[in-house]
Amino acid sequence: MHQICHNHCKKRLPSRTSPIMTLQRLSIINYKNIETATLLLSPNINCFVGANGAGKTNVLDAIYFLSFCRSEQTPQDSLVIRHDQEFMVLEGDYSDEGGEGDEHIYCGMKRGTKKHFKRNKKEYRRLSEHIGLIPVVICSPSDTLLIDSGSEERRHLMDMVIAQQDRSYIEALSRYNNALQQRNAMLKMDDPKPDLEVMALWEEQMAREGETISAKRAAFIESMKQPFQQFYDVIAGGKERVTLNYVSHCQRGPLLDIIQRDRAKDMAVGYSLHGVHRDDLEMLLDGHPVRREGSQGQKKTYVIALKLAQFEVLCHSGVQSALLAHTRTPLLLLDDIFDKLDASRVEQIVNLVAGDQFGQIFITDTNREHIDQILRKGHFDYKLFHVADGEITAAP
Repeated sequence: MHQICHNHCKKRLPSRTSPIMTLQRLSIINYKNIETATLLLSPNINCFVGANGAGKTNVLDAIYFLSFCRSEQTPQDSLVIRHDQEFMVLEGDYSDEGGEGDEHIYCGMKRGTKKHFKRNKKEYRRLSEHIGLIPVVICSPSDTLLIDSGSEERRHLMDMVIAQQDRSYIEALSRYNNALQQRNAMLKMDDPKPDLEVMALWEEQMAREGETISAKRAAFIESMKQPFQQFYDVIAGGKERVTLNYVSHCQRGPLLDIIQRDRAKDMAVGYSLHGVHRDDLEMLLDGHPVRREGSQGQKKTYVIALKLAQFEVLCHSGVQSALLAHTRTPLLLLDDIFDKLDASRVEQIVNLVAGDQFGQIFITDTNREHIDQILRKGHFDYKLFHVADGEITAAP
């Protein structure tokens, strides 16, 4: 174990109120390039150091998989199984200071078959029942897609955070997407013409579920604004002003009226032009779109502050998980976040996450000297692991 000293950031941020869930032991078999690994982890900071492509990110992705029942990076489950192997297994032993008891989570999958998820040896009937049990926030290089890519990425960000705290949100989103799919199928019909009475029923469901989804998204973004600005101020030294606004067709009036008003245009293009599936986030830096005006460092600072604000909301929203009697502090996964940031911003980020409002943290970096130099300035326990060609060893 190493000792690091923590410099408290100058700006006062809220302290953690939710109990900490920690991953004590992680077992990996045939996950991506990792053949086998059993890791005993620090309850505080865990650092994984190695060259690009060594497998550092795959460790964090395995932790993410145990929370969300899927990879953060790989869209097809079959692709996470190690090449030339027929199965993969992930297991995590978690400890909960909130009194809910320890958790053992198991995921196993054979090539060509569906995955199996078990909580304390009992298999889930539906994977959605697991979401929210072990909340996670991940910062990764792909986060800049939130700024540079289309609105789907930004909707996904909202959905993944809200879903960890609100089971009814997942259900509303599922019903909305089903109604949208049915309506879009009817819009493409030419011969015979679609039944407009049936279409109206799907539109009513879209409007009903859509307004529920929009209200929850709006409340979530509103709760994000203050901590987002605070975290950005600390990392950037108060040099810039950031803004985050939720944009939705629901803000124009009753959603059913908006959907039905342009039905003829929708039929012409063959899909639904209005609804919460077109929601977006307006991201501004000093009043201008960060996509257009921000440097690489500013964009990275923007998305890191955004993710830390998500963490804050998950801890302090007061929303209770459907699975627990209390809200748990999320695990924080920081994948290669120091790239493209100057030394002062890196130091401020480490000072932030080493603060007492955060729980267990997982960090990847390519340079041990770099990470040791940063971490020695604090006062926390941490464990360091070397990663090379999928093999993981604890550093002395």
